[in-house]
Amino acid sequence: MKKQVIKTDRAPSSPLYSQGVKIGSTIYVSGMAGMDPATKTMAGPTVQDQTRQAIRNCEAVLEAGGASLQDVVSVTVLLANPADWTGLNEAYAKAFPTDPPTRAVTRLGPELPGVLVSVTMIAQIDG
Repeated sequence: MKKQVIKTDRAPSSPLYSQGVKIGSTIYVSGMAGMDPATKTMAGPTVQDQTRQAIRNCEAVLEAGGASLQDVVSVTVLLANPADWTGLNEAYAKAFPTDPPTRAVTRLGPELPGVLVSVTMIAQIDG
């Protein structure tokens, strides 16, 4: 199977990584911070604001690859401050209200100014 790089202007990007990669019917989405791609600033000062935006960024990459949040089978969340656990869950639950994917939460390694959360996803689609 050939690797297909997914690109969209609806999510943050960098020359250092692909926003997403599709191999067969699996889509891998790079870690997305809660940055608004239009303004290139963080979506807000709270973990809820940034989690919602990070998920929107992942969703944009998924859509560019022909998938949706309903196709997500696994999510990894990198959280800068463990004290933000409750706020993270509050925003996350709205994106996956029923039959959520598997999830792992770990601490964000490097301290990045203003970044409270990063979200990465794996989706499985037909075809």
